[in-house]
Amino acid sequence: MSVVLKRIYEPAARADGYRVLVDRLWPRGLRKADAALDEWCKEVAPSTDLRRWFGHDPQRWAAFRSAYRDELACCDQAVLARLRNQAEMTGLTLLFAARDTEHCHALVLQAVLGGDYSEAGSGRSVSDPANG
Repeated sequence: MSVVLKRIYEPAARADGYRVLVDRLWPRGLRKADAALDEWCKEVAPSTDLRRWFGHDPQRWAAFRSAYRDELACCDQAVLARLRNQAEMTGLTLLFAARDTEHCHALVLQAVLGGDYSEAGSGRSVSDPANG
């Protein structure tokens, strides 16, 4: 199963497979016509309250990871299963807008989609070869 991460502002590539935006809010400065994505899956994004509390503060990263894993465990599991299936079939690229790629919810989601609920999103970089 291939689940990779990419900022939404990076150009699309053929190797991306199925491209899914996993942010709750539409990325700033990006027209929908220019997004080059297959789906916008808000259902798997952190809740508004959790997103606001975290505020991309690295000191809150560990607590955020735990809280977000809890949210994912309670979300519609059919959505996660569909994303896993898509990853198996064509590869899956999770798109996000955050500048901080070391402390981004997409890292947690990537790990959960891979079946890792214990240390999901422990802080691996988007550019880390272990992510792909």
